[in-house]
Amino acid sequence: MKHMHYTEIEEEIPTEEGVKGMTVRWLISEKDGAENFAMRVFTIQPGGYSPHHQHDWEHEVFILEGNGILRSGDRKEPLKPGDFIFIKPGELHQIRNESDKIARFMCLIPSKGKC
Repeated sequence: MKHMHYTEIEEEIPTEEGVKGMTVRWLISEKDGAENFAMRVFTIQPGGYSPHHQHDWEHEVFILEGNGILRSGDRKEPLKPGDFIFIKPGELHQIRNESDKIARFMCLIPSKGKC
């Protein structure tokens, strides 16, 4: 069993092209023995964003803090704490923070061996 506070996990800066002002903490992953899913928490600074991208696996997102914009192609939808998102495999997506406060969300993906 693993039990920690998320702030005890080191923040990493994603290296993907198209990222601005975003960090990630890998809370649970294959390194912890999680064979099926990984749990991550992302923090996006004001004016920051994730890449506008797609991939071959689904993932689930839960907005923890702050407000943002979910972008999928030309579609844009507001995000607030408590909102959740299901992103299908191959679906174009991006999360943007256009507010003046940080935005934070949890994201679950299949473990690297599964995607």
